[in-house]
Amino acid sequence: MLTSLLHNQQFLVWLGIFSVVTFVGSLLLIPMLCVKMGEDYFMPQRDKDETLAGRHPLLRWSGLILKNVLGVLLIAAGIAMLFLPGQGLLTILIGIMMLNFPGKRVFELWMIRLPGVLRAINAMRARAGQGPLEFPQRKE
Repeated sequence: MLTSLLHNQQFLVWLGIFSVVTFVGSLLLIPMLCVKMGEDYFMPQRDKDETLAGRHPLLRWSGLILKNVLGVLLIAAGIAMLFLPGQGLLTILIGIMMLNFPGKRVFELWMIRLPGVLRAINAMRARAGQGPLEFPQRKE
């Protein structure tokens, strides 16, 4: 299989282009999204006016579809970045945050509380002059 991949130069060229684009994109897009995220993003009382919930139904459904498609693309790119250059875990986290599925909130809180992920996001936010992310108290 490896020899067939090596003989397919077009595939290798496209893989190289994808690698460069995801690497550069992750260096630019991921920090911007982490900084733009409100400090209270994970809080239950987050302002509904800033979400799609308070919008006209046509705008809400169009936004939800677009947001979910972008989320799936980010997760796929993040998985690829686990093997290629880029910020794979942060890209996967942002992709998950864009999706709508049952149990999403619990999964987001678990993933964001991982020490390396939280440290990386709060470091980006601090460099941009933003405060650290807030979380609800854990139910223990």
